[in-house]
Amino acid sequence: MTDINPYSADAPIPARLRPAMEALGRVARDLAGRIACGPLDGQLHAHVGDNSDGDRQKALDVIADEAFAAELKGTGIRWYASEEQDSVVELDPAGTLALAIDPLDGSSNIETNVSIGTIFSLREPRDTGDATFLRPGHEQIAAGYVIYGPQTMMMVTFGDGVQDYILDPRTRRFTLLNSRPTISGDSTEFAINASNYRHWTTPVRGYIDDCLKGADGPKARNFNMRWIASLVAETHRILMRGGLFLYPSDARPGYEYGRLRMVYECAPIAMLIEQAGGRATDGTTRILDRTPEGLHARTPFVFGSALKVDRVAAYHDLPSQEVSALFGTRGLFRV
Repeated sequence: MTDINPYSADAPIPARLRPAMEALGRVARDLAGRIACGPLDGQLHAHVGDNSDGDRQKALDVIADEAFAAELKGTGIRWYASEEQDSVVELDPAGTLALAIDPLDGSSNIETNVSIGTIFSLREPRDTGDATFLRPGHEQIAAGYVIYGPQTMMMVTFGDGVQDYILDPRTRRFTLLNSRPTISGDSTEFAINASNYRHWTTPVRGYIDDCLKGADGPKARNFNMRWIASLVAETHRILMRGGLFLYPSDARPGYEYGRLRMVYECAPIAMLIEQAGGRATDGTTRILDRTPEGLHARTPFVFGSALKVDRVAAYHDLPSQEVSALFGTRGLFRV
């Protein structure tokens, strides 16, 4: 990797976090180049093993994890927690920061040329890795993602709104756009994997049923359903034009708590969403107030436009036999 600063000169990154952020930017910049080459750079989508949680690892998962871990050494990171690692790794005993990362989110989409990404967050370190990351998400001091798509972009927050950057292929720098994205409350899009409908709980079915009834239903509006199966791509769409994302728990074995990981995926995305004016819950409880029980703990995840997330929670608050009667017939909530 070259020593070029991966950000434009006007990037307002806190000084304490700059070495780590520059390392993240350098790796993301180089990963973007490899991803753009696709099969010209080898079989990046090849199955090379399974992680500790039983998920299939692609070659690019491992490449990305090794690259981030190597580049972050010497940047002040004490604890490195990666979705691709069984346990927390100590990079620098004297480090004053801790980083959680999903090095390559959405890797099942590599060979289909769908947008994939990197998700990360920074925290204050504690005496052990577990003590550092098994803490509420509101203790994060920064969070962000990189999306590798038609453009490579980085969205990051340091607790004061969302900064958006685009990778300029000519300068190889992440250039600040400074548009301060906020989530629209007026979108009529929602994202959920409808093939699992039969496994959902009654509140989730009730909410989606009312969306699907469109202009003739209780919400009196027509909705569009989206599903990309790439968390960063779903998040980016919602940051750009609003809407709602749902990955609920369901009745299938292994899906009792959803499939997304709280430490590496949900907590960082939740911080970004809230900083953009949205909300993020597990269906009822704010994600950033929850404490994971383990490094790879999973959680249901609902996020997006604040009012829509609140409406999903309202469906959960009702006894199941009342969901259809109250919302489907009376239609008290129309968003």
